[in-house]
Amino acid sequence: QVQLVESGGGLVQPGGSLRLSCAASGGSIFAINVMGWYRQAPGKERELVALITRGGTPTYADSARGRFAISVDSAMNAAYLQMSSLKPEDTALYFCNARLIPVFQERDFWGQGTQVTVSS
Repeated sequence: QVQLVESGGGLVQPGGSLRLSCAASGGSIFAINVMGWYRQAPGKERELVALITRGGTPTYADSARGRFAISVDSAMNAAYLQMSSLKPEDTALYFCNARLIPVFQERDFWGQGTQVTVSS
């Protein structure tokens, strides 16, 4: 099992920046090989923002590329999302995701989310 706790959300003006953090804990954290950030705006489906594999390069949604940067610690027990040049359309509940290596039957774990609101 993996527990994820996000932090760092808040209210920011357009053009501003925020840094989201995600801390992973639990008995299976050694098996995390992908961490990612997703978001869900009211009335919309959850969508990928960015993800990174252990030892791999990040993947970004078109909406995030060039403005957001995902990073993880060396043990892949924490993930971060540095968001810059924020726009009102970035307003959403942001979720951290951790995916375990394929030998596990239950592979995907989610945090409770942290709200990001971009408004003047």
